[in-house]
Amino acid sequence: MENRKVQNIESVKRTFAKFLPEHFVDYVVRMYLESNVRFSIVKSRTTKLGDFRGGLKGQKPQITVNGDLNPYSFLVTTLHEFAHLNTFNTYGTRVSPHGEEWKNEFKKLLLPVIQSGELPVDVERALVKSYNKVKASSCSDYHLSKTLLQYDQLAENTLILESLPKDEQFSLNGKVYEKGILRRKRYVCREVQSNRLYLISALAKVSKKED
Repeated sequence: MENRKVQNIESVKRTFAKFLPEHFVDYVVRMYLESNVRFSIVKSRTTKLGDFRGGLKGQKPQITVNGDLNPYSFLVTTLHEFAHLNTFNTYGTRVSPHGEEWKNEFKKLLLPVIQSGELPVDVERALVKSYNKVKASSCSDYHLSKTLLQYDQLAENTLILESLPKDEQFSLNGKVYEKGILRRKRYVCREVQSNRLYLISALAKVSKKED
């Protein structure tokens, strides 16, 4: 029985090692093994990087994280969702999903990562800044998102919207847009076919329209 348990732990380590920076595999594996949670690595979702659902009717709580994230984005997203789990285990549904209780749990999980000395300098600095003012989502933290984005491997012809010149056309989710002016962290973009205006994140991954 003990041998089977050891084999299971090694299997969990091998799985997480495919997605996390090497130094933090043991940290996340220990967190997972000490938690009563289902953890699933799933296909890319355009609306979210990860998700937490509390267990219903005796079922285990569930965490899902997108499997196409770069290792540092995967790490931050995983800690974000474990903070939800810890908050749920302590308070149930009595507190706000991204209230002070969640922020405190997220900071507890982030601190060993920040203090490890094993992060790239830019990621460490971005996380320190984020730690001092935790946002509800790493996606809503522009500086952190932009830093983590530098570690993505972009597909051919894919680029970041903010790098395109104004009035340049691009494709996103099967539609063609024209880039307009910047409003805070989003660009006003005109959808060419309908002529309607949309606000699109400056960090959105888009495809440059071929001439």
